[in-house]
Amino acid sequence: MKRFWLLLCACGALPAADLATVRTVYMLPMARGLDQYLANRLTNEHIFRVVTDPKLADAVFTDRIGESFRTEMESLLPPPAAAPAVVKKDAKTPDDPTKVMTDTVNKLADPSLNSSFGRAKGTVFLVHTKERDIIWSAYDPPKTSRGSDMNRTASDIVSRLKRDLNPGEKK
Repeated sequence: MKRFWLLLCACGALPAADLATVRTVYMLPMARGLDQYLANRLTNEHIFRVVTDPKLADAVFTDRIGESFRTEMESLLPPPAAAPAVVKKDAKTPDDPTKVMTDTVNKLADPSLNSSFGRAKGTVFLVHTKERDIIWSAYDPPKTSRGSDMNRTASDIVSRLKRDLNPGEKK
């Protein structure tokens, strides 16, 4: 039991990403084009600055998490690479011709990672780019895919976000 409390206290001492630290966001493509409506609402209400380069973003809006999200984040924001090891080539040994046949240059991504099958519709996540933690989420499914319903959903999500950013402020 002591270990549990020690672990709990240690986790509380770690710096976590906070919603108040986010200034810029990047929008990943979402179902039914919700990302476009959210970007419009976020910029019109001056909640966050929406950037088109993920390297400039403090956080990312997405409607899916899991393996496909992790793969997408690694392709957009790859982790820092270690220094490449220098291999000395022996002048007496020729290049291995089988090496050329085994490695392909243009590898296709797994199409199942981009599938929306089985994805919960209506949940939006705000994920910190450095820690890759979910710092905020909301569930608000649109009634239909019409523009007016998508705009209402985006407006509701941004209103909830604004309320969570300023918890002491009255409506």
